[in-house]
Amino acid sequence: MAKFELKLPKMGESVAEATVTNWLKEVGDTIELDEPVVEIATDKVDSEVPSEVEGVLIEKLFGPDDVVQVGQTIAIIETSGDGVSSSSNSESKEETEDSSNDNEVETAAEEAESLVNQAKSEVSANQIISNDGERFYSPLVKNIAQQEGISQDELDKLDGSGLEGRVTKDDILAYVASGKKRKEESASSAKKSSENKKAETSSGENASKMATPVSVNGADEIIQMSRMGKMISKHMVASVQTSAHVQSFIEVDVTAIWNWRERIKGSFQKREGEKLTFTPIFMEAVAKAIRDFPMINIAVDGDTIIKRKNVNLGMAAALPDGNLIVPVIRNADQLNLVGMAKAVNDLATRARMGKLKPDDTQGGTYTVTNVGTFGSIMGTPIINQPQVAILALGAIRKVPAVIETPEGDFIGIRHKMFLSHSYDHRVVNGALGGQFVQRVAQYLEAWDSSREV
Repeated sequence: MAKFELKLPKMGESVAEATVTNWLKEVGDTIELDEPVVEIATDKVDSEVPSEVEGVLIEKLFGPDDVVQVGQTIAIIETSGDGVSSSSNSESKEETEDSSNDNEVETAAEEAESLVNQAKSEVSANQIISNDGERFYSPLVKNIAQQEGISQDELDKLDGSGLEGRVTKDDILAYVASGKKRKEESASSAKKSSENKKAETSSGENASKMATPVSVNGADEIIQMSRMGKMISKHMVASVQTSAHVQSFIEVDVTAIWNWRERIKGSFQKREGEKLTFTPIFMEAVAKAIRDFPMINIAVDGDTIIKRKNVNLGMAAALPDGNLIVPVIRNADQLNLVGMAKAVNDLATRARMGKLKPDDTQGGTYTVTNVGTFGSIMGTPIINQPQVAILALGAIRKVPAVIETPEGDFIGIRHKMFLSHSYDHRVVNGALGGQFVQRVAQYLEAWDSSREV
């Protein structure tokens, strides 16, 4: 019988750890090839770790809510083979042996260095006090000096009360006592200063935490926030504290798009096997506008601005439990409408089913959220850090509007919606933020009603 080490697999370039949420198998259970063993969660996505072998689970190395680093062994599975194998496919046996040899060499070197440092420390702590100078030190005084770590220079400068200025037992004990007192006073002063600074620093935090107490009576229900809910809460608060949020709003006439989609959606679904919603149409307009205003596609790192080369659009999607997740459409500016529709539908479907991978939510450079799904006509979304802007799509409504024609103006029924643009005023001024959302509106209103897809 052999033992197989099931390790936490790599889940994306930016994912270094995950939290164990639920074990799907118990010790003693039989496990099939590719059968899920444990459920894990990263900062945004829940997923399962499947077994790469057939066997019996004999040991679980982590429990629920434990944080595991990528590459760590999380379980031991007993198989019918011989020896010990690992689920890490990134290293060959030769590399593993080389790594083991390297580790042994490094360990030996570390132990040698530790012994040398220890020897140096002992020599330093037990400095030899000599009588080579003009002063004589008794064996008792020298022993006390060595025990207390008093150097030869310190001892030579010490005023003695004995015959011919000789340092007595009382002199050195008094010196030791005074030194300890000075250290205690210094430590106390430093501690007090540190506490004062800490109090000043946390005064603002304490003020914010000192909210009005919430009273609870017998008829109230207390509900614990979910793990994802806690992370979303922290992410949103951090974003508000980081970015100077400013909003711009613009109303868009999407009548041409509405009528075009009504005409084309049936044939599109029959040919492509995909539904044509409004979301890919809006995403296409946003991607075009980002190409026109690339400084909206940036991130801030301290005093540095990082201009993103790729246009990766985040698409906020609602989950069945009420939480939101933001999968990313990569290189959205390079997709045609068919490709955009397929990407939107795929991410939305996998988000609802809980099948998103960690990489699906990484690397976004700009985010779009559709608040109109819930009937809202506009909203003021919070920026998805470290991005600097986010666009909210309001509900499409039939409204009376003034229609301008060469023959004159008249009132007609139009399909209109609001675009709400939130942006970080630290790096995006009102002109850029307003021009960007205006350009999105212009692309939508200039829609070609005879367009074929």
